[in-house]
Amino acid sequence: MNETTTAARVLGVLGGMGPLASAQFMVRLTLLTPAERDQDHIPAVLWSDPRVPDRTAARLAGGEDPLPWLVRGLRGLEAAGCGAVAIPCNTAHGWYDAMRAATRLPILHIVDAAAAELRRQGIAGGPVGVMGTAGTLAMRLYQERLESLGYACLVPDEEEMRRLVTPGIAAVKANQVAAAYAPLAEAARALAARGARAVVLGCTEIPLGIAAGPALPFPVVDTIDALARAAIAWARGG
Repeated sequence: MNETTTAARVLGVLGGMGPLASAQFMVRLTLLTPAERDQDHIPAVLWSDPRVPDRTAARLAGGEDPLPWLVRGLRGLEAAGCGAVAIPCNTAHGWYDAMRAATRLPILHIVDAAAAELRRQGIAGGPVGVMGTAGTLAMRLYQERLESLGYACLVPDEEEMRRLVTPGIAAVKANQVAAAYAPLAEAARALAARGARAVVLGCTEIPLGIAAGPALPFPVVDTIDALARAAIAWARGG
């Protein structure tokens, strides 16, 4: 592999949203890569900037626009010589089109990665549950993309969001990962009880909370792992 090709396969990771999810993405990128030595792994640059304004607040409550901060990170990854970008934050994908317009780098879409993971698990259609931030669900980031692929999306109701999902995400962001398990698992079980064949953990904090307790008795899609698999496929020329 020549130097030009190698440079083109450096992965940029636009992170910090939140910091723990970004760190976990790097861990999973490493563990999921087939490798026997250091040199078999994927060159990657992590831009972890937790100062990016809250994405849900920006979309639902007129909060500060995160786009200038996202573009700043993209510029840093461009300058570092990256060939593509992965963003281990679901809600940030509400600015996907604007980010694509602002950079020459391809951006791997986390919802497309989740759809590929559903197919990898043998779930090719039917009802699936989607958990995420209020911003992600309000923007219909998953609903529109997955419904176009033949999935019917079930999402938590307002009471489940208020009592279970939002507090669970907040607990992970506060480094109280163990406390996040019970509310997030309850929300996932409620979706399965309503007929979901699988539950997509469509916020990168949610898999961290779910991993803190017993495995759930139905398929789940960890969007950190899904995005890591997409990044590995890209780095290997897929």
